[in-house]
Amino acid sequence: MASSNTSNKKRLFSSYIQDLPSGELTWIGLRPERRAEVVEVNSVQAIAGSGLEGDHRFENTLGSGRQVTLISEEYINQVEHFLSLSRSAGKAVQTVSISPKVLRRNLVIKGMNLEALRYQQFSIGGAIFEAGALCHPCLAMERNLGKGGIAAMMGHGGLCLKVVQSGKISVGDAVCLHHPQASLF
Repeated sequence: MASSNTSNKKRLFSSYIQDLPSGELTWIGLRPERRAEVVEVNSVQAIAGSGLEGDHRFENTLGSGRQVTLISEEYINQVEHFLSLSRSAGKAVQTVSISPKVLRRNLVIKGMNLEALRYQQFSIGGAIFEAGALCHPCLAMERNLGKGGIAAMMGHGGLCLKVVQSGKISVGDAVCLHHPQASLF
């Protein structure tokens, strides 16, 4: 039943986003071990069914829909805004700036409605990904962002992805909906 429900959502969403503009990959981070500091890289190999080479989830999430995590600069800006408001309570607003490293997501994109990618396949560089579940904030966000971190990220935590086709991805690559060629027969 869940598979049928996801298939229906995919079809429904895809009919409305055919002209979705392309985005751009602006940051890549790998977590070599669970809870280890995130390492920023300029490019990485995405391996179908496994994730990103060098990330701790690479060996542990075979076939999972959470091989790679994705967030947008626009979502990060929103989280910064909410944290600034919560820390200002009656005082002048203090601007908060967040490094993608502390959010512990693998990929950051810009210029594209992240929610429109849900249940869709899209390409980044030579790889094809499929977005599924929302990437909800965990307790690490309260530690990394301080009090109110989880609340600020609710609804803005990004998406969980699986790698459908292997390929190299690099900062600066376009993020485009994947439109497989329609069957000729």
